[in-house]
Amino acid sequence: MSRYQGGRQDQGRGPRALGDLLGELFAARGLSQIRAATELETAWEEVIGAVGATQTQLAGLRHGVLTVTVAHPTLLQDLAAFRKLELLEAMRSKLPGVKLQDLRFRIGKIQAPLPAHEPPTSQPPSPTPAARPPQGPLPGSKKPGRR
Repeated sequence: MSRYQGGRQDQGRGPRALGDLLGELFAARGLSQIRAATELETAWEEVIGAVGATQTQLAGLRHGVLTVTVAHPTLLQDLAAFRKLELLEAMRSKLPGVKLQDLRFRIGKIQAPLPAHEPPTSQPPSPTPAARPPQGPLPGSKKPGRR
């Protein structure tokens, strides 16, 4: 019995390429978007450098325009006026499959990056013992009732 009908393979049954199945799974689960965002962030960190990466954050890519949030106005001016074309070309060369037409910068709050691979502690920190009031007379003090 043939699995081909009219020159095409029956799509309902039979072996399929693993790459096709994984691609469908990733697309269905939104993992392709997460991977693309991670690739964008990694490329931006390489292009902007370590210091710039701590003061900028990617806000999104829409219709070929990559929006970058910047920590303060001075840096925004520097990036928009003097480094925009250089950064855009570097991003294009690092991500040839992504259509980047423009970079836009805006001022905003930069979120602190998550800690890198810190192992979770096996036990929660122990609570500090509650302070107890001293029992009996304090050292060096007179006994009650004596003067």
